[in-house]
Amino acid sequence: MNTAWLKTRQTKFTAYVTIYIAVVVAILAAINFLANRYNKSVDTTSNKRFSLSDQTIKVVKNLNQDAKITYFDKSSEFSRAKDLLDRYDTLSPKLKVDYIDPDKKPQVAKTMGVKNYGSIFVDVGAKHQEAKSLTEEEITSALIRSVKGGDRTACFVSGSGERGIDDTGRTGYAQAKALIASDNYKTDTINLVGSKPEIAKTCTLIVVAGPKFDYSDTEVAAIRSYVEGGGRALIMLDPPVKSGKDVTAPNTALVNVLGEWGAKPSGDVVSDVIGLSEEIPVITSYESHQIVRDLKGTATAFPLVQSLDVKSGDKTQVDKLFSTSARAIGVDPSTGKKKSDGPFTLGAAGTYKGAQQGRFVVVGTSLFPANAFIRFQGNGDLFGNMIAWLSSDEELISIRPKDPEDRRLQLTRGQVSSVFLMSVVFIPLMSIVAGIAVYWRRR
Repeated sequence: MNTAWLKTRQTKFTAYVTIYIAVVVAILAAINFLANRYNKSVDTTSNKRFSLSDQTIKVVKNLNQDAKITYFDKSSEFSRAKDLLDRYDTLSPKLKVDYIDPDKKPQVAKTMGVKNYGSIFVDVGAKHQEAKSLTEEEITSALIRSVKGGDRTACFVSGSGERGIDDTGRTGYAQAKALIASDNYKTDTINLVGSKPEIAKTCTLIVVAGPKFDYSDTEVAAIRSYVEGGGRALIMLDPPVKSGKDVTAPNTALVNVLGEWGAKPSGDVVSDVIGLSEEIPVITSYESHQIVRDLKGTATAFPLVQSLDVKSGDKTQVDKLFSTSARAIGVDPSTGKKKSDGPFTLGAAGTYKGAQQGRFVVVGTSLFPANAFIRFQGNGDLFGNMIAWLSSDEELISIRPKDPEDRRLQLTRGQVSSVFLMSVVFIPLMSIVAGIAVYWRRR
């Protein structure tokens, strides 16, 4: 045997193995280095369960001072929070996340006001806020409360059958109130009925949410004076529909003022084959305005909506926000007959060019942010973005955190039995039969 050849071959083999191992180790080391330095992940879940929302990313990346999130729990429970909080930690060098065991550092826990395991606090400067639960929605809300200074109040007009902010029914606004509260807005109601109505200076903006009755001339004058004097208003008017005892007045005086500003409701009812039903058009394409820019690819629904005639005036700049498909039609609510063909504009935003710039948003329905519809895809984001734009909080215009979608598979008792028989009985039995058949053929 040629031992020299054998040694040469062994030497080459050893060299190849050594080089191969060195390359693998180098690749693993490089991957580990990059993973530690650049903490990136890809969320392939359909509902983006493991991704932070656009709003969270925008708020954290726009921090202009140091912020800290502190999580208090037993050391053994830290991993429960890390999946979420570590995503915050990687967004900005100005944000730091601390994990503290209150049993090991009781003085720190007492100073911070910790009462229970799992407490979460957000500190920005001198502001100290508590998140009510370990969810993105609560943590980002606490962060916004810490960042935003001053009181910001959305005043909802009442007294003429408007939708109530404490109404938990399907057409009420209790969830809309909770949504803007998470953006650090206070809410209040104001009644303009009277001989000399006046909008309080504490109102950052006013919301007119589907009045059932006509506003008086003095009420309309108060709204006009407020906006033209630099105020901000979200005005949502339902079509003038009569359904039994349920009657919505045309609110002619207010409609005429909106027409002067350049966003006049048409008094029709829009019907579109693209929708949850013909009377609930669904919008999937938007204009380029700040309010709707981030909604591209997200659907919004508008129940019982009227169209708007939109055009800028001498003192106003008005922009369309979203429109129906060309297949939509406008129906006269009194006769039920077709009035006009689409597409129709359903929402518009405008600026009044006075001594101080006023802002207004007009929508042809007040139902889109009602309790029954606000959680439909982008409806809540659209409502929140309107409030943010009106109050000049443009950094809050985004897609907000959502509750994780429950995607559990619900099976009936019969379906469970079928799955059991298929997986535990039928498939193993077929495998046994196939094995016997192969054995018998080879024999």
